[in-house]
Amino acid sequence: MQGDATELAAAIRHGSLSAAEAMQASIDAAVQHETLGTIAHLDAAMGLAAAHACDRERRSAPDDFSGRPLAGVPTLAKDLGGPFRGLPVTAGSRLFERKGGEADSDLASRFRDAGLCLFGLTTSPEFGLSLASEPAIGPVCRNPLDPARTAGGSSGGAAGAVAAGIVAIAHATDAGGSIRVPAACCGLVGLKPTRGAIPGGPSFGNHLAGIASELAVCRSVRDMGLIFSRLSGHARGPVPDPSPVEIDNGRLRIGLLTDTGAVYPTEGDRLAAVEDAARMLERDGHLIVPLASAEFEWSVAASGRAFADIVSVNLAALIEVAALEESRAEPLTQAFAARGRALSSTMLWNTLNDAVLVSHRLWRLFDKVDCILTPMLSSAPLAIGSFPTDHADTDLHLERMMAFAPLACLANISGFPALALSFGQDRQAMPLPVQLMAPMGHEPRLLSLAARLEAEGRWQHRFPVAGLPS
Repeated sequence: MQGDATELAAAIRHGSLSAAEAMQASIDAAVQHETLGTIAHLDAAMGLAAAHACDRERRSAPDDFSGRPLAGVPTLAKDLGGPFRGLPVTAGSRLFERKGGEADSDLASRFRDAGLCLFGLTTSPEFGLSLASEPAIGPVCRNPLDPARTAGGSSGGAAGAVAAGIVAIAHATDAGGSIRVPAACCGLVGLKPTRGAIPGGPSFGNHLAGIASELAVCRSVRDMGLIFSRLSGHARGPVPDPSPVEIDNGRLRIGLLTDTGAVYPTEGDRLAAVEDAARMLERDGHLIVPLASAEFEWSVAASGRAFADIVSVNLAALIEVAALEESRAEPLTQAFAARGRALSSTMLWNTLNDAVLVSHRLWRLFDKVDCILTPMLSSAPLAIGSFPTDHADTDLHLERMMAFAPLACLANISGFPALALSFGQDRQAMPLPVQLMAPMGHEPRLLSLAARLEAEGRWQHRFPVAGLPS
């Protein structure tokens, strides 16, 4: 491992470098890696002001400083979600002007309470409608591991920035795989939390009917455990002790899915990585329970339909309520909005009913297994331009996304937590990611298993974290 946020925070806490030095290193790295297109908006002054404030706190109130586990660590917010005070979120669209938000969301407040110092926004596709991050307004986000390939979407900018070492951790959102897919493309850890685990206030509006979650992409499982413990829950009092990831030493029944079916097949090297992970966990004493793709076929298809209908209706409503000039949006965005307006109440009702049935079917599956291990992507990260948005064929776009990440939407529609991490690399040195899913509220189980897989050292980061002493 070439460093993570926990290590960077410890260096700042122990005085190996100041928060301001760490921030300047991140700003310099952002400029150095500008051609990757990971950052949509950079505010160096904001970042340095936050970092200097951390340094003053470390000198004047060391106990308060040490109580914030990520104090002084530079980070970036996604250009979708939040909002974060002072950062001009546009959702990757020319429909919004770049003007700073006036207030933090509850989530943004918790980012700052953990000590993270924000200095910009990462690239997102327009309204998060793609598994690549290439908005028409720019920049085109490229994978640091191979700039000819996508870093994923819609949190591709976040994943690219973390993989390149510009920052060690970054805010991300996930409505259809948008945390896990970029993490899988870039060799990171990505967790889509249980529905409702992360605060949605203060202006909660049931965004995307509950299928969207916010959290982060990280370079290590320990970072993910730390940030999840700081951001999750709705009590405004003391936060839980973030240091240990809960380790479950019991024998778990791990459902193993390697065959993703004929409709959305997965390449052999990716299936082999899942099988390798299962064998390792079996050697640890866990029971491996083979699962057939037929057990998932209906739920996968229903999840894809639900994602399409929910995002279409939501986008149509947003354009109407906010009186946006729709003609300025990308052609695909306009097509999704039109799709939403054309959806009948009966069709939407059936979609929402199917979404509930997806959750119910997974609950029943978790009667016989404690966790599910699956592939995350069907292939290596695709070439830049594989998810164009300059057309109006929403069905084609949705099929392309389902073919790339067949099981991603399942966790969003069901509400269950799911985690992606890499367990090896292919012949082109690209990550071989796996996905773990657990019942609602069992993120510690996912983190425990992920920590065990990570400890095998099958994947190593290519770029060091900016500012971290070597």
